[in-house]
Amino acid sequence: MTGVFPLADADPVTALLTWLQKHPRVAEALGGPGRVSGIAEAPWPHLRISHGPGGDLRSLTWATEPEVTLEMYGDPGGWPGQAELRRIILLCATAATELPDAPHTSGQPVISGVRPSGTLLWSPLVDGQPRWLLGLLVSLHP
Repeated sequence: MTGVFPLADADPVTALLTWLQKHPRVAEALGGPGRVSGIAEAPWPHLRISHGPGGDLRSLTWATEPEVTLEMYGDPGGWPGQAELRRIILLCATAATELPDAPHTSGQPVISGVRPSGTLLWSPLVDGQPRWLLGLLVSLHP
């Protein structure tokens, strides 16, 4: 396909999700595999990855820098605690910054940078379930 349409398929969420699901330090910090996905679900703690509200789509002609949101959920009962969940989300964000140095997979977008977009935010759910939020800007092109 020619033109700008390949940008529509250059999905930063899929790229980060695939990378973090396979990252050994992330699995260790979360207590095992199967705790990184696109939905908030047990087992806890759990990392949810989704499209963020910000970023820079530039002119939609080649490289973009969309935002991806990391959400670190603890157990609805309150554990492992605010400080530990903060440590885990920062470890996950640091692991995400390693993606640009990984070998490129044919057919996937080229990731040239991952950096924080702003503030690390403590934002428990209305029912008290612990949650941290952090945005990452992902520089990529098809």
